[in-house]
Amino acid sequence: MKTRLKELRARDGLNQTELAKKARISRQTVSLIERNEYMPSLIIAVRIANVFHEPIENVFIFSEEELS
Repeated sequence: MKTRLKELRARDGLNQTELAKKARISRQTVSLIERNEYMPSLIIAVRIANVFHEPIENVFIFSEEELS
């Protein structure tokens, strides 16, 4: 799974701590997701997408293999 977290954070001028507070998760979780070391639950993914006012599929991009 790829994420656009860094790109979207830069667009909105947020650091990891600010995103974490808005999404009600830890900064460490944001960091792990950005490094592709943690796959968030659906609830966390939706919270993050809502912070950016983006559909979840614009924030988290799955490959065809992951969806099969």
